[in-house]
Amino acid sequence: MNTIDAPKPPGTSVSARGTVAASGPGERLRLPSTALYEQVAERLRSKIMSHTLAPGSWIDEQALAAEYGTSRTPLREALKVLAAEGLVTMKLRRGAYVTEVSQRDLAEVFHLLSLLECDAVGVVAEVASDAQLAELAALHARLEDAVTDADAFFAANERFHMRLLEIADNRWRNQMVADMRQVMKLNRHHSLLKEGRLAASLKEHRDLMAALKARDPVQAKYLMQLHMAQGKEAAAFP
Repeated sequence: MNTIDAPKPPGTSVSARGTVAASGPGERLRLPSTALYEQVAERLRSKIMSHTLAPGSWIDEQALAAEYGTSRTPLREALKVLAAEGLVTMKLRRGAYVTEVSQRDLAEVFHLLSLLECDAVGVVAEVASDAQLAELAALHARLEDAVTDADAFFAANERFHMRLLEIADNRWRNQMVADMRQVMKLNRHHSLLKEGRLAASLKEHRDLMAALKARDPVQAKYLMQLHMAQGKEAAAFP
């Protein structure tokens, strides 16, 4: 089992369970390691994103604890993290389930993303340096190269959008968008595999890059709004 190699106060030792305990006389000090539940959360997140754990499926805590070689405590802490991200739904007396994204969920997420990212792209059009615009152009080039590969396209698309937010430089907006994009990943294959969507999304990005290079915030915001609207339509259930 993994433990954290962290500085220890004098007279303390690290137990095999990743806690720090005082070794001298007097009261014992125990500080739980945070690394283990974070590692478990990352493994579970990967299972959910790859649909190894499908939307709506029950999460068998006992089986996963055995698979990861941990107690159920770090697993439950990991589930709390994923619940906060919207990837897991906790049901009273029934346990944890992989979140199922409803049509309403998608509509609400796209609505908020449109508001936040339209605002951000307007800021970028006005304040981005030449070097930052060149960086966005390089990220866009990855989209051009990935147009025949849905998984690679999705990863490049997300990096482009998150870099826009980083340049706009509002950490609260960044966190909200990151959380909502986690939920969108649950539906990514459904939307990107629709016929013609990758090519259409790429053209929308080309137009957006042109507006950014022209430093036209009004046009950039309009195009981002259009891009989000098209993404919402593609993500809609049949």
